Amino acid sequence: MIEIARLNHLEPGQKRRKLALTFGALERDICGIAEKGTEYAFAAMPRAEYVRRLAQIVARDPQMTEDARAELQSLLQAEVPDERRICNCARNSLLTIIGTFPAEWDLVIAPHRAPTDENGTVRARQFFPGLCVYAEDIRSPFNLGSIFRTAEAMGAERVYLSPHCTDPEHPKAQRGGMGCIETLGYERLALEQLPGDVPVFVLETGGTPLESFAFPQRGICIVGSEELGASPKALARATHGRVSIPMTGLKASLNVGVAFGILMQKWTERLRAAGITPSGS
Repeated sequence: MIEIARLNHLEPGQKRRKLALTFGALERDICGIAEKGTEYAFAAMPRAEYVRRLAQIVARDPQMTEDARAELQSLLQAEVPDERRICNCARNSLLTIIGTFPAEWDLVIAPHRAPTDENGTVRARQFFPGLCVYAEDIRSPFNLGSIFRTAEAMGAERVYLSPHCTDPEHPKAQRGGMGCIETLGYERLALEQLPGDVPVFVLETGGTPLESFAFPQRGICIVGSEELGASPKALARATHGRVSIPMTGLKASLNVGVAFGILMQKWTERLRAAGITPSGS
């Protein structure tokens, strides 16, 4: 955070960078996820007023586009101004002027609150018993975090990781997982250590189309690496078969996290159609 009066002593480029950082810190404070030492602490001015004044400075920036200026002014003039949207709009307008666009790990996304009952007690996690995923050699922490997030959202019971899969404790994996890595937990296993009494299938090109695939009621889906896909060992271990997502585009390529999300939606849809519903942990 910076005192408003000090902004007048900064040259334009430095002022924009400082404002962009400040709006990011304010967003985190509004979301309740501010890092220690970055919380809003100007006792003489309510945070909402501080946000308003900073946003007015941004709205006067001569390099703002008219559309961006109009959007920010509209947010400021709302009957009940939305502090977080004002901060987000101002920050992204500044980043556009600076020429630095936010990477995914810069986005301010507040974790979803765990659902509670009428007494405020956190409800047990619901999942489809026996629905598991095996992430084989996923290299990108963001992709691994996305797989965890999808697995938790769609009701997977467990996540297995291959020995060479990236570390789920990596900050970018944690960022992408949005708390789901801790919720689900994980176990590192070699392919030959996977349970032998459940069907194992692989998400890979050249297999049975998603609509026609016979999804098991309990099973493990292997998701291969971003670069090489499923390994020959994984294909051999997938005794229940290979499932593919039909695609039309020239590139016929999907991000591994996106592909896994499509598969999970279809798998759980089939389970529900068969009368199988999630149960508590």
